[in-house]
Amino acid sequence: MGAAKTPPGTKGSNRRSGPGRAHGSLRAVARALHLPVTGTARGIRRATHAHGAGESGLGKLIELHGVNGAGDVMITIALASTVFFSVPTDEARGRVALYLGVTMAPFTLLAPVIGPLLDRLPHGRRAAMAGAMLARAMLALVLSGAVITGSIELYPAALGVLVSSKAYGVVRSAVVPRLLPPKFSLVKANSRVTLGGLLATGIAAPVGIGLQQVGPRWPLYGAFVIFMAGMFLSFTLPSKVDSAKGEDTALLAADEQHLHGPHLKPVKRPGLRTVGIAVTHALGANAAIRCLSGFLIFFLAFLLREHPMTGQSAAVSLGMVAVSAGAGNALGTAVGAWLRSRAPEIIIVTVVAFVTGAAITAAVFFGTVLIAGLAAIAGFAQALAKLSLDALIQRDVPELVRTSAFARSETLLQMAWVLGGAIGIVLPLNGTLGLMVGAGIVATGWLTTLRGLLGSARSGGTARPRVA
Repeated sequence: MGAAKTPPGTKGSNRRSGPGRAHGSLRAVARALHLPVTGTARGIRRATHAHGAGESGLGKLIELHGVNGAGDVMITIALASTVFFSVPTDEARGRVALYLGVTMAPFTLLAPVIGPLLDRLPHGRRAAMAGAMLARAMLALVLSGAVITGSIELYPAALGVLVSSKAYGVVRSAVVPRLLPPKFSLVKANSRVTLGGLLATGIAAPVGIGLQQVGPRWPLYGAFVIFMAGMFLSFTLPSKVDSAKGEDTALLAADEQHLHGPHLKPVKRPGLRTVGIAVTHALGANAAIRCLSGFLIFFLAFLLREHPMTGQSAAVSLGMVAVSAGAGNALGTAVGAWLRSRAPEIIIVTVVAFVTGAAITAAVFFGTVLIAGLAAIAGFAQALAKLSLDALIQRDVPELVRTSAFARSETLLQMAWVLGGAIGIVLPLNGTLGLMVGAGIVATGWLTTLRGLLGSARSGGTARPRVA
């Protein structure tokens, strides 16, 4: 009698079933790990490409701006821990003063240059945005060494990051009008782009803080990766962003320039002062709010470092204020899209008055809740006033110079922020005194622009520039 035979295929089947089950399990695990990433990516893509933004290319710009915000916050976290928390208060104030001084001087020189320079590169906007991303990626690597050694190269590298960031912002302002979906206002488009950047910043901030716990270089390595991705993403924007059809250069003053057209007749190139009082007064009010923003960031940073909120560390206290400001800014951006059809002048007058009252209240009844509330209100007012300024430029500035006008206004607002920060670091660390100074800054902007804005609102904004 022979031994019982194994049924055909049984042994081979057992051999295949083990590896097959293992491969199936691995595929299931891979799908489980992959789904949150792909699902999140698809969700982001649906949100950024909604309402025609995908077809027009605005969705890709929203995503690019999110990458820009994420990279910037990584660098900010790394520099804040190096320049601010790692040294005694007096030395930190000196370092930050040097940082602002190095920042202010070049921006003063670049203000009349960077806008026209980029205006002359209309066919290279994608390349300019990619170049700004690449420059910050390389500078992040330079900073990764400087934050360890504390060498003087920290400051020029940080300045290079700021200038590159500014160049990106100027080009982005010029690109938005080229990517408007049908029935989209410029204010709504700017609101969506800004909100995308804020959300990305909110997501990247805790990641950057976690990397900071690993080591001071790691947020900068993260910034390098993010900005390199942004460089490649810049070239995915539609080719129409490089079009300069119908554009010219806006000037901040009514500059009489003789442009020889087909009939060789001199013409007057319109500037921001030739478009009526609404734009210039709105720009003044926005500069006051931006100055207050810079002031609060630096003044509260040093104040809360020496006198943290009750029961909290300095870092937690600053984090609470930063979160309040970010939440207010995001809310203002969202509300701005809803209010886009209302009178922008009235919105600006209202929010500036509101933040002035909040600053005075926080100064008189100085306390933890009021500080956080002021930060939130200031963030809300800054976002809503800026969107209203955008609406006025869209309404009152001729199309042929509109994108250049956005570039010039952004540069002035950046300068106002730096000026406010400089004021904040030289004041004594007295909460009531400091907040009264902040209230004075924004109240001055409100009082000097109130009449002009109300007058424009009463006239219905019907005044238009004369272009001879």
